[in-house]
Amino acid sequence: MPVPAPNLYPPFNIVRLSHVAFTVTDLSAARRFYADTLGLQVTHEDDTTIALRALEERNHHCILLTKGDEPRSSALSFKLYDTPDLDRAAAFFEGRGLPVAWVERPYQGRTLATQDPHGLPLEFYVSMDRLEPIHQQYARYHGVRPLRIDHFNAFSPNVDESVAFYNEIGFRVTEYTEDEESGKLWAAWTHRKGGVHDIAFTNGTGPRLHHTAFWAATPLHIIDLLDLMSTTGYLDNIERGPGRHGISNAFFLYVRDPDGHRIELYTSDYQTVDPDHEPIKWDLKDPQRQTLWGAPAPRSWFEEGTLFHGVTPRAPELAAQPIVAP
Repeated sequence: MPVPAPNLYPPFNIVRLSHVAFTVTDLSAARRFYADTLGLQVTHEDDTTIALRALEERNHHCILLTKGDEPRSSALSFKLYDTPDLDRAAAFFEGRGLPVAWVERPYQGRTLATQDPHGLPLEFYVSMDRLEPIHQQYARYHGVRPLRIDHFNAFSPNVDESVAFYNEIGFRVTEYTEDEESGKLWAAWTHRKGGVHDIAFTNGTGPRLHHTAFWAATPLHIIDLLDLMSTTGYLDNIERGPGRHGISNAFFLYVRDPDGHRIELYTSDYQTVDPDHEPIKWDLKDPQRQTLWGAPAPRSWFEEGTLFHGVTPRAPELAAQPIVAP
């Protein structure tokens, strides 16, 4: 099996993914998409920035939108368990020869900025401003009624290397796709919080962000969003789905924001808390891997993604191709 044994005692303790920062070219258009259409809740806005959270979340934000000239992501952020974990994380990344900086970020405490070996920018923190609960304020529920941020998916030029590195810091593989001819990983799903994934890696030109996913309570809420988007000017923003993944068993929909950042709406995966949970293997050519019902993804889903600020992606080392919709 090409995936490493789980590392149950990593050098520092990551709780879960936390938030993503996007540069958007039109802040008003982004607000209409994320708040008015998807249903995320605005927690701060001014002339240059909008912060939003989902309905179950107590952290100040799970997505930060900043006005800029080009669509980009600045970093993927993760919450650590306790204050000493920050210094342990800094020591770990310094020991791997990776850059380490302490940065100021709005609404959160001491924050470590670094990157993985492929250059994917990462940030780690322990404390963020906490807000009052709103999950029972049902007048706020609209759009897809997003409850929480669920996962990131990133293009990697070498998925085996990505899995090996994130395994070192405690991410455990739940499912993976293997190219049978080469024996290499084409994709892998890894977690910290006990779902199918906090971050997944897909073979492709990278590092780039493939998508950010938000959890919805039921498939019907995702269908409600489709009805809303298709009648309010967002028909062309619907990229893939609805459907049910083979991998993760989740019901899904992929949409693009006005700048092209890809967002997944996602529900109905399964629990992976047990430390001896065994990962599930998929063949790259299995048509049910992508979608349990057999429909392949469009070419854009395999080729397009969000660039990171200051990062030059490189072509993937694995040339294997999945099934692509005509």
